[in-house]
Amino acid sequence: MPDETTIPFPQINRGYNATFTNGRLSVGLVVPIAQYGQSAVPDMTPHLDRVLLAETLGFKAVWLRDVPFNVPSFGDVGQMFDPFAYLGYLAAGTSEIALGVASVILPLRHPAHVAKAAATADILSDGRLILGVASGDRPEEYPAMNVDFDTRADAFREGFDYIRAMGTTAPQVDNLYGTVDAPIDMLPKPAGARLPLLVTGSSRQAPDWIAHNSDGWITYPRPGVAHDPVLHDWRTRLEGLGQPPKPVLQPLYIDLADDPDAAPRPIHLGFCAGHRVLVRYLQQLEESGVNHVALNLRFSSTPIETVLDRLAEHILPAFN
Repeated sequence: MPDETTIPFPQINRGYNATFTNGRLSVGLVVPIAQYGQSAVPDMTPHLDRVLLAETLGFKAVWLRDVPFNVPSFGDVGQMFDPFAYLGYLAAGTSEIALGVASVILPLRHPAHVAKAAATADILSDGRLILGVASGDRPEEYPAMNVDFDTRADAFREGFDYIRAMGTTAPQVDNLYGTVDAPIDMLPKPAGARLPLLVTGSSRQAPDWIAHNSDGWITYPRPGVAHDPVLHDWRTRLEGLGQPPKPVLQPLYIDLADDPDAAPRPIHLGFCAGHRVLVRYLQQLEESGVNHVALNLRFSSTPIETVLDRLAEHILPAFN
């Protein structure tokens, strides 16, 4: 492993600190924890029971998504519920598992609302919120909110700066979203040092901007060692900018085969394979520098509770 993996990540809040360890990989789950490969809409009936089971089994985090509209070409409405209302519900029902959003679409929300809702969820969960943010990739949602799709890069950056400012003791901001100065303030403040803000993909920003401003990076699945040069660039960029090490996470769709040695077969943004193959793949990611993988079970051919038990037995002991 590279020497820099011995340097601890910054300590930000309880969820971030428990989920991300430099040089190690942990495992979480994408919500809904459900099978809905043939439909854009999941059955959310057992949703809380499954999050509670994930917490009991030892998964480090669950990850919600921000999908305002059912866009047929996208083919996935996520958990359907508003992420911030749902975070409050999950905060009340759980006690240990980190609560992540991957990711809030900043140009489609006023950052004052995001900052207040996120800080509230962080307080209610005793510091377990991890906030992923993105510029958005569904053009159909922008005219529905009378927002210009072509200016989303600037909107993302200014929304990010606004949210950061609202977490400080004397917030000052003057940009396209508004002007805030003393004696105006926003309460509550986040439970930890600040809200952990992780940027998804490029979000139409320069790589140096992401490395300098984010608390981590959410990237996309790549085959095995294809991560190596990408993550080497990430670490080199952080070091060159005088930044501390920061975590990398990625989602991964899996269909866990009954045969533990079943060879991998591609599915959307992931693969079907036996648990021994999955362990080896996750070990490759860990060696490349990925710190957290959020497993998506949408295309599972095995009942969800069975898959969770198998993951807890065969996968989590090697990582979490």
